[in-house]
Amino acid sequence: MTRTEEFQELRPLLFSIAYRILGSVSEAEDAVQESWLRYATSPTQPTSARAYLSAVVTRISINVLRSARVRREAYVGPWFPEPLLTDPYQDPEQSAELADSVSMAALLLLERLSPLERAVFVLREVFAFGFPEIAATVGRSEAACRQLVVRARRHMDAGRPRFAADRHARDALAERFFDALREGDIASLQDLLAADVSLVADSGGKAPRWAPGVFGVEAVFRMLITLLPPFLRIGGVVEPHPVNGQPGAIFRDRDGKVLNTWTLDILDGQIQAIRTVSNPDKLGHVGPVADAWAVMREAQQTDPSLRRPRP
Repeated sequence: MTRTEEFQELRPLLFSIAYRILGSVSEAEDAVQESWLRYATSPTQPTSARAYLSAVVTRISINVLRSARVRREAYVGPWFPEPLLTDPYQDPEQSAELADSVSMAALLLLERLSPLERAVFVLREVFAFGFPEIAATVGRSEAACRQLVVRARRHMDAGRPRFAADRHARDALAERFFDALREGDIASLQDLLAADVSLVADSGGKAPRWAPGVFGVEAVFRMLITLLPPFLRIGGVVEPHPVNGQPGAIFRDRDGKVLNTWTLDILDGQIQAIRTVSNPDKLGHVGPVADAWAVMREAQQTDPSLRRPRP
């Protein structure tokens, strides 16, 4: 097998490692490409291409994350990971674990970890790398890596819900929610929302946003019944689609261009959180991006009572 063939076979794994460390599709793709360049120009053939490339992409991702954290501190409004429609790495024996590890909720928990903790946790807990391999990758002793994993696991467990949602029930509820949105049956949505539901948008200051967040069932319901009917009247489309391994949807304008993505956190038979990503810089990999401000202006013409959003 040539180096090119080896790399192409491992590309899905490398991207999946990088994305979980970085929370960015574009940065993960860049990290994978840089790994290929280093592999292609290496004067020696490593004993294991998988071990070599996994180590390289992890080190690159750690360095990128350290610099990205500085940029995220100056980010306008809430920061969410770039939406991922399909995880290229598949393992039938770990399908549930892989989906959970790439969810918006899990990636936001990973943001609490240091870059080194995050990388070690991802390698061990998600992809089941051995501690000798992890230690060689990050330049720490095996004992130190074990301590990093324990510390990271403690942080992650503290932020996770106590009870996992049944996947079939979760997906059925999400289907009811998005069917109601698409059909304009907004009134039926209120019972699907938890009392303390939140709706939070990542616009990066580059797309319409009504508030840093909307909290509570009454406030979120009012937001939905205010925004969705005008959006549908001008030809807007709600396209249910898994996002980050969770129930979600892509919102498109009448020409099929992407306005934003939504993901739902569902627990105890109700929607606990709605997270939307509308920053156009984070949507280019999903498809051609719409002019969200133009769409909003058109929607306001059909319903002048719409409040003017903020960036």
